[in-house]
This record gives sequence, structure tokens and C-alpha cells, in this order.
Amino acid sequence: MNSRALIFLGIAFAFLLAIDLYAFKGIRLITENSKTIYKQLSTLLFWLESLGIYMAIGWMVLNMDKFRDPAFTNTIFTINAFILMSLATKLVFNIFHGADDLAFLGNRLVHFFSNGSSDSVNSNGTPISRTKFLTLLGAGLATVPLGAFAYGLTKGRFNFRVIRKSLSYPNLPDAFDGLKVIHISDIHIGSFPKGHDSVSKAVKMINDRNPDVIFFTGDLVNNYASETDGWVEVFKQLRAKKGMYSILGNHDYGDYVQWNSPADKKANLDLVKQRNRDMGFDLLLNENRTLEIDGEKIGILGVENWGLRPFPQFGDINKANEGLENIPFKILLSHDPSHWDAQVLDHKDMDLTLAGHTHGMQFGIEIPGIKWSPVQYKYPRWAGLYEKGKQKLYVNRGFGYHAYAGRIGMDPEITEITLRKEATA
Repeated sequence: MNSRALIFLGIAFAFLLAIDLYAFKGIRLITENSKTIYKQLSTLLFWLESLGIYMAIGWMVLNMDKFRDPAFTNTIFTINAFILMSLATKLVFNIFHGADDLAFLGNRLVHFFSNGSSDSVNSNGTPISRTKFLTLLGAGLATVPLGAFAYGLTKGRFNFRVIRKSLSYPNLPDAFDGLKVIHISDIHIGSFPKGHDSVSKAVKMINDRNPDVIFFTGDLVNNYASETDGWVEVFKQLRAKKGMYSILGNHDYGDYVQWNSPADKKANLDLVKQRNRDMGFDLLLNENRTLEIDGEKIGILGVENWGLRPFPQFGDINKANEGLENIPFKILLSHDPSHWDAQVLDHKDMDLTLAGHTHGMQFGIEIPGIKWSPVQYKYPRWAGLYEKGKQKLYVNRGFGYHAYAGRIGMDPEITEITLRKEATA
């Protein structure tokens, strides 16, 4: 183990131990009047869980060379999910348990928090301290992140949903009125347990929509083309009446692993490209295709990945647009939504752009009136539909997952877009 890893491990353990010791103080407060056996049991369970987290972190630090190894991907992402679950649960608990301690440090609040009239009462009528009341409240609220992460790990990451959008354009050719498009992004197939039936179920969900066209906007793999082994036949079941088109995402280039030689990296990328084609996708590499119905045409453009630095900027809209000068309506596939603001909006003939990349951070809140995820502070256009003038961008929340095995409030998405001819006066 190098010195850098040792320093990281020491800092991580010190941080987690501080959180655990304070949380354990709260557990002792809650169980102070309990029978000895319950005190002992709560102590045992608490420190066994904490020890498991320490061992998991230690294992990952000692096996950093396996971080990009497909054989360990599911294990590492699952460990990450458990670490996040433990940390979030204890932090919520500590916030409430520590409220009185923080208040004590604020001189002006001391009298307010020590006011006997605000004591709560337990079930047998005996007053309990505000500290214990807040600690009990924190214990109750801590079940929220605990349950959320548990759901995200066991169900949320596989809970595919179809989001339907109808988009109208005055310049859409009449023959394409009602065209049904399925948009998926960020498959990250190496993150799924091998053979997991959720993937085939998602493929069936797509086919059940009876799409005219399927668009896939990149990140087929995490790093290695070999991640697709065993999955090609599953995706070959996809059906679209008028074709399936794909592009590359930042992960597809293999930039996040060390290669023995540039030739090995190129061979991996070439195989990723081939796997797209083996699955039935027409892979667009700064290229375009025209889709024709009843003599009318629309353009389909696909650019290579273009993202804000340090992400690669291989995308070339001008090259992809060559030969489409007289096409009245165009759909652009571009993996990273930051490309839209940086370049796409300057190309007024790009009517609809489809992107992914953000995953909605696999965590957020989307209820009527509230749409929030931490990822929005890096990507202002992070999920759903965005419009500027006559141009529209749709950002898919992702098919798969990465970094941690879970999705909380941000289900894997299959987007169904119906194109409509907007009536003109």
C-alpha cells in the first residue's frame, strides 16, 4: 500500500470513527433505561455494523487496482451503496442527537434549550430531557435514508419506468406526425449482475411500446468491451420499425483505465463500437442518416462525446451535419447535455437534441412542484425537457447505474417521445 492510500485510509477511518462514537453516545442515551440484555444487544449490533463498514473500506483501499476490473464492479458498487447508507443514516441521527450540544455552544440559545417547560413526556408520563427527545426523533428520521438506500439497492436500480413526452414542431414534415421515438442512455451494462432479468424486462418494455425509432445516447460500458459478454443477445431483441441508432459516451472510450499500450486501448474501443452494431444499432460517429416516409425526410445526426473539460471533445456538429442542408427537421444525438449550451444552440437547425450522461446522480426528488438533485449544481440541464426558442433538449436519466449500486428517487428511464406537427396559423 502506498503512502497516499494510507493517508486516505487514516482520514476515512478517523472521520467515520468520530461519527460512530457520537452516534453510539445517542444509542446509549436511548437505551439508558432498558434491560441490560437490550443494551448489550444494541451495542453489539451497532459496532458489528460499523466494523463491517471499516473492513469494507479497508478492502477497497487495499484493492484499488480492482476498481476498474469488471469482475469486481458489482461488488465495489454494492459496497459503496452500503457505505453511503450507513453514513447518511448516522449523519441524520447525529444532527438531531447533537442539536442540544450545538445549542449549548451558542450562548444565546442556552436558556431556550434548558427551559424546563419544553421538556417532552414519555409514555408513562415521566418527563424526558429535550436531548433524549431529539435523539429519539433523530432515530425515527434516520430510518428515512436507511429505507431509501435499502430500496435503491434492492429495487430502485431495477425499477424501469417509461416517461412519455409529446413534442410539437411547426417544421416537422407531415409524414412524421405521430412518429414514436424511444430514447435510452447510459446502459453501463458492466454494472448489472450477469444475467440479471431486469435488463431483458426493460427490453420487453421498450418493444411493448412498438417504437418507430430507438435512439441510444452512449455509455454502453463502464470501461471494457468485455462487459457486454452475454448481453448482446439480450439487446438484439430490441425492435424498431424504422431503425435503431446509437452514439458513444465518455465511458466507451476506455479513458478511465490504464492500458498496456495505445493499441490495446484502440482495440477495446473498436470492440465497443462493434458491440453497438452487433446489438443492432447504427453507430453514428460524427455522421448522419436520413429517415424517409412518403417522400419526406428528417435528419438524424450523431456526434462523438463532447463534454466540458476534462471530458473529451470529439464531437463535431459541422461534420455530422454535412449533406443535410436541405433537410427541414433534425434530431441530434449528443451524450453530454453541456454540449447543448456550449455549441448546439448556435446551430439553429438542430431541432431536438437527445442526451444523457448525468444519471440524475441516481439520487433526487421529483414530485409535483419540486425537482432537485445534487447533480444540478454541475449540470444545469440534468434531467427531462429543456427549451430555448424553437430548440429542445431532452436529458434521459439513464438506463443503468454507476459508482454505487442504487437509485433513489431517480428511477432508470425509458423515454417515449411522440413527435407532432404543430399547426400554424
